[in-house]
Amino acid sequence: MNGQQESESEHFSPYRSDGKLYGFVCVVTGATQPVGKAIVNELAAHGAACIYACSSVPTDDFAGVAEEVNKTYPSTKVIGYPFKTANEEDTLGLIDDVLNAWGRLDVYVTSSGLLGPSSITETTPADLYKLFEANSMAPFFALKYAPPAMAKTTAKGSYPNAAPKDHAYGSIIVVSSVASTYGGCWGAAYTMTSHAALGVVKAGVPTLKGTGVRINCISPGQIDIGVNLQNFDMRGLSSQFPPSSLQSEKQRKEIIGLERAGMPLEVARVAGFLASGFSSYITGQNMIVDGGAGVMNPLTVPI
Repeated sequence: MNGQQESESEHFSPYRSDGKLYGFVCVVTGATQPVGKAIVNELAAHGAACIYACSSVPTDDFAGVAEEVNKTYPSTKVIGYPFKTANEEDTLGLIDDVLNAWGRLDVYVTSSGLLGPSSITETTPADLYKLFEANSMAPFFALKYAPPAMAKTTAKGSYPNAAPKDHAYGSIIVVSSVASTYGGCWGAAYTMTSHAALGVVKAGVPTLKGTGVRINCISPGQIDIGVNLQNFDMRGLSSQFPPSSLQSEKQRKEIIGLERAGMPLEVARVAGFLASGFSSYITGQNMIVDGGAGVMNPLTVPI
């Protein structure tokens, strides 16, 4: 460092070295789904000042999400916010409301994806459009409209967990699926639109040069979302991930390195990492959260 104090270095990160998100104002879409809800909790655990818990379903239990978070993290304000996550006008309205209320935006998480039908013969063009909207248009609008808001700086507010923001920075996090990298996870439409979501992240790196904003993808594998096959809509138009019961315990032990399904919290912890200063030099990456399933050599799997 040549005698320089860290805060005087041109490489000083505006993020805290302890990973805390004091002062941060965050948006999480899909916040009433198991993974999105876990991400809201994780950002609160990191000390975020405010989290907009968003969903495209106005009747979702936003109050329940806020109540659950504030039992443990009473200093984080959770605001339930219904809006059409893949709608340009609604996205701009959300960001305007955030800036009018707080003067800043720091983290934008899109976790509002859809599975769609598992069979291509049952997939209509309307289904495909709906999946593109949910899985890749929402990240696209985040990339297009969140960075200018993240460039805003503010003095320290008079609310709990407040902190000043005197640098332009931010983190966009796209929660996709391992279907972003290979096929066969579910239906063709899910694979196509998950690849497109990762494409938004890759395109985001040159797009965001010079802004101080990072963009990364989280691609979960088999996640236990607390749903069994009996209660599951196989059309996949109301679920983000398939039920882990699609695989038997024996199958999971054979094809997953850690021999079990993951939990929403384990995806959320990666989001907390990507939102915080612990990941200040990471952008454009696809964080695979699959318990090692993607690197298992089929020759080592018992037949």
